[in-house]
Amino acid sequence: MESDEEIRRVPELGLELPGGASTSGREVGSAERAQASAAQAGGRRRVRSPADKEHKRLKRLLRNRVSAQQARERKKAYLTDLEVKVKDLEKKNSEMEEKFSTLQNENQMLRQILKNTTVSRRGPGSTASGEGQ
Repeated sequence: MESDEEIRRVPELGLELPGGASTSGREVGSAERAQASAAQAGGRRRVRSPADKEHKRLKRLLRNRVSAQQARERKKAYLTDLEVKVKDLEKKNSEMEEKFSTLQNENQMLRQILKNTTVSRRGPGSTASGEGQ
């Protein structure tokens, strides 16, 4: 795995070209100027040298590498946030289950008390319609 410093480092582009020119200290000669002005006058696109293409490719690769690293960091932060939310929701769910159980037991006890109170008021021999035997 590459470190952040290695990812953001721009590679040296001191590639030697035929004729002694280099991409790092590129000198534009009169022949190149003439070719560029002729290309502009004719409306044609300038032909890129292999070194220019390689430079552009390396810049694109570097941007992609940095972008991929940032995406991985965003994903990691998102997953960390989701994990925190999961723990919070699990805790809340556990508390609610406990409260539910307590209320269920309380409800059952109150129903039992109500049943016992109703039976004792009517007397042991009474029926639900209120008639005695």
